[in-house]
Amino acid sequence: MRKIFTSINSWTFILIFTFLSPTINGQSLLDPKTQPQFVNPLPVPAAINASNGGTFTIGISQFDQWLGLIDPTTKQHLNTTVWGYNGSYPGPTIVAKKDVPISVFWRNNLVNASNQPLPHLLPIDRSIDWAFGNDPAWESYGVPVVTHVHGGHSESASDGLPDQWFTPNYARKGSGFIKGDIEPFYYHNDQEAATIWYHDHALGVTRLNVYAGLAGYYIITDDNEINLQTTGKLPVAPYDMGLAIQDRMFTSTGQLFYPSEAEVGEGEEEEDDVPEPTILPEMFGDFILVNGMTWPVLDVEPRQYRFRMLNGSDSRFYNLSLSSGQQFIQIGSDQGLLYSPFAMNQMLIAPGERKDIILDFSDPALWGQTIILKNNAKAPFPKGDVVDPRTTGRIMAFRVNKTLDANYPLTSLPATLRSPIVPLHTELAPRKLILFEAEDEYGRLMPILGTVEDGMLGFREEVTENPALNSTEIWELYNETEDAHPIHLHLVTMQMISRQKFVARINEENGKPTNIRLVGQPKYPGPDEQGWKDTWVMNPGEVTKVIAKFDRPGLYVWHCHILSHEEHDMMRPFFVGEMDNAIVNRAVEINREKAEAQLQLKVMPNPFSNYVIIQLNLPATKKISINLYDTKGSLVKKIYEGEKPGGLQRFSIDGSNITNGVYFCEILINEQRILRKLVLQK
Repeated sequence: MRKIFTSINSWTFILIFTFLSPTINGQSLLDPKTQPQFVNPLPVPAAINASNGGTFTIGISQFDQWLGLIDPTTKQHLNTTVWGYNGSYPGPTIVAKKDVPISVFWRNNLVNASNQPLPHLLPIDRSIDWAFGNDPAWESYGVPVVTHVHGGHSESASDGLPDQWFTPNYARKGSGFIKGDIEPFYYHNDQEAATIWYHDHALGVTRLNVYAGLAGYYIITDDNEINLQTTGKLPVAPYDMGLAIQDRMFTSTGQLFYPSEAEVGEGEEEEDDVPEPTILPEMFGDFILVNGMTWPVLDVEPRQYRFRMLNGSDSRFYNLSLSSGQQFIQIGSDQGLLYSPFAMNQMLIAPGERKDIILDFSDPALWGQTIILKNNAKAPFPKGDVVDPRTTGRIMAFRVNKTLDANYPLTSLPATLRSPIVPLHTELAPRKLILFEAEDEYGRLMPILGTVEDGMLGFREEVTENPALNSTEIWELYNETEDAHPIHLHLVTMQMISRQKFVARINEENGKPTNIRLVGQPKYPGPDEQGWKDTWVMNPGEVTKVIAKFDRPGLYVWHCHILSHEEHDMMRPFFVGEMDNAIVNRAVEINREKAEAQLQLKVMPNPFSNYVIIQLNLPATKKISINLYDTKGSLVKKIYEGEKPGGLQRFSIDGSNITNGVYFCEILINEQRILRKLVLQK
């Protein structure tokens, strides 16, 4: 590699190299070291003023946008095809007022000029649980989308649950679809001032749809915050803005790139049966974007600024610091203002989290400086690879060079920002839950949730978390993995009680822990964690205890906000209030259908006269148990019990010595249960 051009001064640096472009999946990639840093201005998304209520229509469409990329050879701009809300990436910032509800029609306009559905910009792994299952005609309907207001205190029907998706022109709808075509999504906004956000949440393609650009801010304000602003205690616009941090990869032509082929380590052989394209355990981009611009710069005045920071990345954590040595003054977290401002030198922000901060540029010693916002979080966090200090170790820059605008008074933070936050209490026994890593049928890493009692549970398995309406519960989450996971609960705002190390005997097959023993002293939330939140980082080897009130009825989900984890398969439903059996049965039925499809299960013939053959294709060696029961649940005969290697397996059921009627064949594969009805007619 030969460096042919370098231009460096105290404000800007552009590094351009000539080299053979790296390739992944056969595509030539853009090298981040060839791109400008701290040259292009920070974009500020447009705003939708919803503070007076009303009904709004927000469209999702495809368009080209300049994200700051240049061709290393020609120096010309490289536009990128993205998706966005109302024609922009990120989408417009929705500004709402406490107790002033709004309604939104989210329109799926991912169609071409002839109103034909557009294909996805990125490769879809159809082997995971996703919107269209095994439907081979899915492309004729178009891309499924559904918008979730992350942090919103929303009714279930308007929550943007994974099964509430819909395609262009509503040609297909998910099994959970309720609102969207005729009746808009309804947002109560009955919560205190907070920086929340909205993003796509469609089943199996959330990570891809968000990566394509489907995200934006949703700001709720209230009388307390407005009073702090009007009395000069908090900055107002244009000194109050969002900083949405995301990482990406690009092809050499400037198009979005999302890795989708299994990585093969040195000395390892490629697995023949891994789907292509395939989901990966995590996704880490080598470009950093803020508000849709690669490594931007913001020219600032010598005053206080308020930055509403959002980690909108797929998998990457950011541990932030400033090259000037300045402190971050945190004033708020996911769900509102802290009681008191808190100063820190470094600040960790996980996928899905928000940190509301003040940066003060008024020190005369800062005048004329370019201050770099830096990152040193390993990927995966906390034990992964070190970031490249020249690329992913940098986020953006602040250039202190603007003359103070006297039309906007200077601000001074108060000692307290709000009324004291009252701790929640409950007499109910805690729910004990697990975070585990398993392997799927293709041998791929599969992060998954579950309970201490049952072990790991997939997204489609029976609901186990069923809080009573208006109950307050403690959830204890035992992280049995090597990674930190940002766990997000829809609907609720949470307080953290403590974190503590634990040891246990972990069943390697299903993650079920026994002999759990807490180690050392619990760690209680620090000043920056004593506010309301909807996403908490669960550290490896620790049990994290959180408490929340469940005050709206219906179906919701909880999941890891590493989007690659959420979709394979680190997401579970929960139901608040009296549970409709139809919801439980539907989840079990969908799970059964998915399992049968993956195993290529066949029952031949059915009805049968003497013999029936059970045929299935095992992805690997599995423990198998097959039993026949009558309609009263009594065991009629044991068919097989033992281990079978991967591949096509057949089992025969002899009906010659039993009477005509209806029977049920139970197939247990590594404790996964499939039930198939059989009819004997001699």
